[in-house]
Amino acid sequence: MEGFQKKRAQIVPKARGRVLEIGIGSGLNFDFYDFDKVSEIVGVDPAVSSVAIAKSRAPNYQSKISFIETTAESIDLEPSSFDSVVIGYSLCTIPNPMQALSEAHRLLKPNGSLLFMEHGLAPEPNIQKWQNRIAPFWKKIGGGCNLNRNIEALILSGGFKFKDLKKKYIKGPKIASFLYYGEAPKA
Repeated sequence: MEGFQKKRAQIVPKARGRVLEIGIGSGLNFDFYDFDKVSEIVGVDPAVSSVAIAKSRAPNYQSKISFIETTAESIDLEPSSFDSVVIGYSLCTIPNPMQALSEAHRLLKPNGSLLFMEHGLAPEPNIQKWQNRIAPFWKKIGGGCNLNRNIEALILSGGFKFKDLKKKYIKGPKIASFLYYGEAPKA
């Protein structure tokens, strides 16, 4: 969707230094990194087929890019070793998003930031009702996507504070097009 790409273009270029990308998938964010500010990208994703696509795309970029095929809830890397964590359109599919955010917090340096763009729980009770009603079916057909997660509350509960938080609808059905995006440093 066009709106998703616009948010990638607004958020991903803010990444700096050593970057952990949770839910790297097929590498859709590669085009948006400012490689003058990024020294390395470590991508985490359990979807082997998607990571294979990202691996084939990585040589096109002038940066050190590596991959770990694992879940976001348990990442075997040194604490406080990343300047930025990027997560885009992945918190909805991670089975335990609080554990994933805890890992992101653990892996960020003290002055590090979480950069995020996610879709989730809409602000209107009527839309929320529909999101909650169709969530079990959506999850089955949408690759595990939970479209009714309160992204703002999850990030705050994960030990972050917002430096920048924007929330808005993009084009598309309201049940699936409310976005949260911005930057959240470690609290």
